[in-house]
Amino acid sequence: MIFIQVLVETLKNFAYLVGDEKTRSAAVVDPAGAVDRILRLAEDHGLKVIYIINTHSHSDHTSGSQELASATGAKIVMHKKARAMKHRVVEDGDVISVGELKIKVFYTPGHSSDGISLLVEDKLLTGDTLFVGECGRTDLPGGSSEELYDSLFGKLVKLDDELEVYPGHDYGERPHSKLGYEKKHNYTLKPRSRDEFIKFMAED
Repeated sequence: MIFIQVLVETLKNFAYLVGDEKTRSAAVVDPAGAVDRILRLAEDHGLKVIYIINTHSHSDHTSGSQELASATGAKIVMHKKARAMKHRVVEDGDVISVGELKIKVFYTPGHSSDGISLLVEDKLLTGDTLFVGECGRTDLPGGSSEELYDSLFGKLVKLDDELEVYPGHDYGERPHSKLGYEKKHNYTLKPRSRDEFIKFMAED
C-alpha cells in the first residue's frame, strides 16, 4: 500500500492519498483544498485517483473535491446523510475497493451527523471523530455528544490496539498515533458513562 499524509497548513488539516501498489488505483481522503499537491503526488507515484472519500461534509475537508473529481474523473464518496455533492453513498460496514485494497467504512457521527471513519489495512482514518490526544467538538450544527459517545466507545475503542490512528487535523503532539496509546493516554477516552461523557463535553 502507498499511504501519504498531506498537511494543509491553513487549518492544520490532513489530506490522505491511499494507493494500491499493484493496480496503481488510489483514493484521496479529505482533499482539504490541496488539489495541486495531491495531483503531483499521484503523478509522482504513478497513481490514478478513482475515489475521493470525504469523512464528513465540513468545507475545510471537502474543499477541492469537485475540482479534483473534474481533474481525475474520480467519484466522490460520502455517507448517505451528507448533503454535499457525491457520486456514491456509503453506510456503516460498507467496503470501498481501491484496486486490491479494501477500505472499510465505520459510521461515526457526533462531530457531524454524516461522519465516517475508514479502516485500510492497519491504518484507521478518523476524520474529526478522534484526534491525537483529543476528540471532535460537538457544538457545531449536526453535532451530538450522545452520538460521539457511541462512535468512540461503541465502535472505535473496540478496535485493535495496534491500529495506527490518522486524524483529520494536526492537533496533537504527533501527526498520528496508535489506538492502544490513545485508549490509555487520550483524556477524552477515559472510561465514562454516556451521561458522564455528555456532561464532560458540555464542560470542555
